[in-house]
Amino acid sequence: MTDCGLDTVLALIGAKWKMLILYHLCHARRRFGELRRLLPGISEKMLIQDLRQMRESNLLVRKDHRQVPPKVEYSITPFGRSLGKSLAPLCAWGDKNRKRVLGKKFPQKRSFERTDCDRLQRRNGAGQP
Repeated sequence: MTDCGLDTVLALIGAKWKMLILYHLCHARRRFGELRRLLPGISEKMLIQDLRQMRESNLLVRKDHRQVPPKVEYSITPFGRSLGKSLAPLCAWGDKNRKRVLGKKFPQKRSFERTDCDRLQRRNGAGQP
């Protein structure tokens, strides 16, 4: 155990895709297929597994609309939103250092803003169980 708390964060979102899932859910409620399209390279099995683990950790809520065709939406919880806010400095650092780390010039992506989760949660009503 470290004395900085990173072990706690990594226990929740240390897997390869979980931070990106959390990032996308901070912006809006998402259906499974939307998340799959937003995360090129993730397998269906891995997405299902990560969503299940994140739900068990109270980072997100799964809402099954019980209709045909099936409609399931995922949204962030207040607990997940608080963790999502902490990703803002990491996103900014990644944007600033993308070229240096990856060795190529990549287009600048929109940075994750501290208020993204709060603003979008109010607008979309996401995170409400």
